[in-house]
Amino acid sequence: MGNNMQALFFDLDGTLVDSSKGITESFQHTFDTLKVPQPDLKTIRSFMGPPLISSFEATLPEALVDQAVTIYRQYYHEKGQYKSTLFPQIVEALKAIQDESIPLYITTSKHEPVALQMCQDLGISKYFKGIYGSSSDRTHKADVIRYALSINDLPKEETVIIGDTKFDLIGGQTVGIKTMAVTWGFGDLEELLLYSPDFICHSPLDILEELKK
Repeated sequence: MGNNMQALFFDLDGTLVDSSKGITESFQHTFDTLKVPQPDLKTIRSFMGPPLISSFEATLPEALVDQAVTIYRQYYHEKGQYKSTLFPQIVEALKAIQDESIPLYITTSKHEPVALQMCQDLGISKYFKGIYGSSSDRTHKADVIRYALSINDLPKEETVIIGDTKFDLIGGQTVGIKTMAVTWGFGDLEELLLYSPDFICHSPLDILEELKK
């Protein structure tokens, strides 16, 4: 893309933040509270990326889904989010990109108020021009990306979504922006390659270099 980038959209969980411990505990608490069997850890790990409601729809009776979302969000808000940490080299990478005067945004499937609070607590809010998450009318990654493009009047052809799961790649491709798959998060490289990302990055400090290819 060279120097034509107008914006970079970062996913949050699994890309900037290792939130696996808090997410896992929040899912386990939810299933325990509902008195239904917990999925195994591999299955819970697969919940890290898609919209929250989709994960519950795939594993619970329809009558329990809304209650599960409420229980999860309450526990995550009170306890789970505080067990998140930044991945190594993230701050250095954000500073380097900021030095290139490339606007940065977050587009996440996480509930927007929680995403805002998490970024503030982790000290990274200052690097982003906007932080956008799920809401009542934005339930999928494509919805969030589309909203961020629209509200900031950004050109699709000069915007890249950077994320660690197929849901980031699908979201970007659905809307029509370029995609970068990162390999330090929750996603599986072989699965990511099936979605033909425009870029692949193995280290936060290599993001700029990869985008210039």
